[in-house]
Amino acid sequence: MKLTAATIVTIGALLLPTIAQAHISLHPNTIPAGAFATLDVRVPGEQEGAHVKKIDMLFPSGFTSVNYENVPGWTVKVINQKLATPIQTDSGPINEQVSQIIWAWTGPLGQVNNNQFINLPLSLAIPGNTAGGALQFKTIQTYSNGQVVHWIDPTLDAEHPAPTINVTAKGGVIQDIAGKEAGPEPGQLPATPVQSSAVKTSGGASKGLGIAALILGALGLAAGLAALAASRRTRTSA
Repeated sequence: MKLTAATIVTIGALLLPTIAQAHISLHPNTIPAGAFATLDVRVPGEQEGAHVKKIDMLFPSGFTSVNYENVPGWTVKVINQKLATPIQTDSGPINEQVSQIIWAWTGPLGQVNNNQFINLPLSLAIPGNTAGGALQFKTIQTYSNGQVVHWIDPTLDAEHPAPTINVTAKGGVIQDIAGKEAGPEPGQLPATPVQSSAVKTSGGASKGLGIAALILGALGLAAGLAALAASRRTRTSA
């Protein structure tokens, strides 16, 4: 029984880190078109013995102004792109849009090691013509050991999905919907809106932990049945 219990604990320890793996994600992940919002770019560390060194995020078109928070230990570079056709506003024409933001760790504060994460906040306005769609922010994550992870897959259930926000109709509620860490599928909103302050969980990680618990429970039951059978055999032979 002691050997069986040790085996179960070892299997559980191996399963949990793999199943609970996090993604680079945006929070809140559901925002009305035209709304001003503060987004947290949530960056996990997932390399043993290495820390996150750089985050390079590409922006979809339509973001003409983005402000970033001064996070200790990190420098920020905003790259703009000339617009082929200027956007006319009440304050005059806008000739550029944000195409890319690069965060680089300079230390000593703000280091993101394995099993840690950091939020890199942005303040921005969602383009007004994107209601009913999803905006994907393809991102490249670089570690201090040279490993590079490309968070660029458009499929939300992929191993490395692009950070995504769902854009709803103008005048709606800013929400953070649990269940898909990279953002919900377009149109898959709850019947009753949930305020962003009410939901701040990772559905993917919770589901993974639940699966691991079921596996461990099954292994424990099997071990118990084996022990019971052995005990009966001992009594019979006696």
